[in-house]
Amino acid sequence: MKKRLDKILGTILVFLMASIVVAVLWQVFSRYVLQSASSFTEEIARFLLIWIGILGAAYAAGQQDHLAINVLPPKLNESNRIKLRIGINILIILFSFFALIIGGGNLVYVNFELGQNSAALGIPLGYVYVVLPLSGALIIWYKAIELANPKKYLAS
Repeated sequence: MKKRLDKILGTILVFLMASIVVAVLWQVFSRYVLQSASSFTEEIARFLLIWIGILGAAYAAGQQDHLAINVLPPKLNESNRIKLRIGINILIILFSFFALIIGGGNLVYVNFELGQNSAALGIPLGYVYVVLPLSGALIIWYKAIELANPKKYLAS
């Protein structure tokens, strides 16, 4: 299941990266060649950057490539290293739940309730921010997989 999720999430991120490249190239082309800056590509690029950054964080968490300061783990034996990683993963799950799922879910709800739309595209901003609870759920899923298999994922 994890490998399939990795592949799907990786494919989505590649698509988003390709989309942001096209949007920025069109912005540059329209501004300097056509002498008429495109009004919507800057907003598209901004929204894509939000999605790439937050979904990329979920992907990095799943690959255990997130930012870490490894001063303590090398000094511990394997048993204590596993306990430390379990504690860290529990903290990551708690943060993801409260900040991304609860906080992000409230942000999405408020934006839909207030009917806030983006300036250039006119799309509801709730769709832009829905990546927060989505990413939180993905991070929790990845960390739950790691906690279910401590010897496989947490020993290193």
